[in-house]
Amino acid sequence: MEKQQGQLVRSLTLGAATILVVSSVIGSGVYKKVAPMSEQLMSPDLVLAAWVLAGIISLCGALSNAEIAGMMAGSGGEYVYFRRIYGRFMAFMWGWSTFAVIKTAAVAGIAYVFTQSLNSIFPLPHLPESIESIQFLIFKPFENAGVKAVTIALILTLTFLNTRGLRGAAALSTWITRLVILGLSLIVLSGLFFGGGSFANFHTPSVQFVARDWTDFTLIKAMFAALLAAFWAYEGWNTVGFLGGEIKEPHKNLPLALFSGMMIIIGAYAVVNFTYLYVLPIDQLISAHQTQNEIAAVAVVRHFAGNTGAVLISIIILITTLGCTNATILMPPRVYNAMAKDRLFFRRAAEIHPKYHTPNPALWMQGVWACLLVLSGSFDQLTDMLIFAAFFFYGATAFGVFIMRRREPNADRPYKVWGYPIVPGLFVLFCVALIIITCINHPREAALGVVLMLTGVPFYWYWQGNAQKE
Repeated sequence: MEKQQGQLVRSLTLGAATILVVSSVIGSGVYKKVAPMSEQLMSPDLVLAAWVLAGIISLCGALSNAEIAGMMAGSGGEYVYFRRIYGRFMAFMWGWSTFAVIKTAAVAGIAYVFTQSLNSIFPLPHLPESIESIQFLIFKPFENAGVKAVTIALILTLTFLNTRGLRGAAALSTWITRLVILGLSLIVLSGLFFGGGSFANFHTPSVQFVARDWTDFTLIKAMFAALLAAFWAYEGWNTVGFLGGEIKEPHKNLPLALFSGMMIIIGAYAVVNFTYLYVLPIDQLISAHQTQNEIAAVAVVRHFAGNTGAVLISIIILITTLGCTNATILMPPRVYNAMAKDRLFFRRAAEIHPKYHTPNPALWMQGVWACLLVLSGSFDQLTDMLIFAAFFFYGATAFGVFIMRRREPNADRPYKVWGYPIVPGLFVLFCVALIIITCINHPREAALGVVLMLTGVPFYWYWQGNAQKE
């Protein structure tokens, strides 16, 4: 018998909501993404500027999307937002894209960092070059075979544990956040005081750097490519908006929590990446990116603390990414389960295990697909693809602010976006620009993301037709 739902209680204080913002965002990206950003921009100053700019844009998105979340607090997240704003088809496309691209690629990407950290401690085997170089269309499934095999094993193991009703996810998330903060604090304090770095690094761009002004499209493309990488580290900013119905005085505390939390995160990311660039010249960070399976944070610590320091930070990253992978696996199958009950997903996804009360078929569908995505590309390819897809829907939610203001002007809004219409308008325009320039910068990732999203269209018409017949 299904448990009856109670009423949402506004119990979260400003401080608690701010901590939730921070814990929802800080994860694996800050350890790794400085390297591909350095390769794109080739200038320490531009890399730091990109981190700050990505944070400000994420803040604009969070402030915009929180208005929609506040209107529909507790009603089921984006699936219900899109159904109310755009209709059943758009709601389905969000759910399908979450399955096909966004959350499954997130699972694959975070698990990838876990295995790369393990590889820093115990180098994993490779297949012979003749096998690893085998290519199917644009894919090299056997490339980096040892890392991919362990990544797949991790995803399947955690999926199995989740089918057995794993508990304590909230407590685990709290400890993971503490470990991440501990790891970043160790990097900053040891790097700045004992890293042997130099402020001269900030005045020394890459040997390949060419100075350009902001009207040069080459610089604009490079900045957007760097922002695409940085957004992976800021992913999760939309989570606290779902709790609008549980925050005290949400019209005041929700924007303050978002603003305060994002300012803390932007500051933390700026300090951590300042440390990376202070310790290592930018060309060495670029070299780390070009070295398969190297993690920037590990390379920085190894530079001044040797293999012992590298192993210590690798262990911290191992534990944090293990918890992050588990948390990312846990929630999305509940969306697929709800879609299946609406007859807009594979029917078996509607099943709940009679003993463990978990959506097992939905969990396994997600797990198997995430494993296939691991075979399709590298960590950076996966995260670029999912951010490309996610920002389409982030932009659509922000645009929904304008639609709902016109369509339902008298609806209850616990919080109205600061700076309307400028803040949501600028965010929507940025999302459009990011999508267009990503198609130019990363055609493979953009094309793969679009194709996977569009594969949902025939499924929608098939399931919709069956639902109408019944």
